[in-house]
Amino acid sequence: MKTVCIFLAEGFEESEALLPLDIMRRGGLDVKTVSVTGDKAVKGAHAVPVVADMLFEDLKEEDVEMIVLPGGLPGATNLDAHAGLDKLIGSFASAQKPLAAICAAPMVYGRRGLLKGKKATCYPGFDKYLEGAEYTGNMVEVCDNFILGKGPAAAAEFGFALLGKLAGEAKVQEVKSGMLFV
Repeated sequence: MKTVCIFLAEGFEESEALLPLDIMRRGGLDVKTVSVTGDKAVKGAHAVPVVADMLFEDLKEEDVEMIVLPGGLPGATNLDAHAGLDKLIGSFASAQKPLAAICAAPMVYGRRGLLKGKKATCYPGFDKYLEGAEYTGNMVEVCDNFILGKGPAAAAEFGFALLGKLAGEAKVQEVKSGMLFV
């Protein structure tokens, strides 16, 4: 079974990782948190420790269905600096596979020139890293194989967009209803 992978680095934004994780699991998707730190315990931007499901080193590219990058600082810059993740992102971009990021993390794709000519959103001030993208400032932006979110307030909408991409709109409505989103 293909897996949605949410990559965690020291300083990740907890709400942007855990709310989409919760939404996608409620929708029946196989979602794993993946630590890029070499340790399964990863501390978020607000000192909330999270135990990841697996280490990056144990990941097999062929098992990954979607890459999800939460924002937060220094989480997003730590993800940006990870060589193995860089290689995986390049492979996904070449194959037009789903790439998602929220808050500061869209800069990881933007700095690699992957958002050129695409509508994109991110945390205000990080748009300077979205090389060649059309910054919209929308809460969520879906363009081709990219799903991008603006920040913590967009975490739920971002999660529903991820779920919709892989499980369809009927599943999104079912999960929204169960979570009392109107």
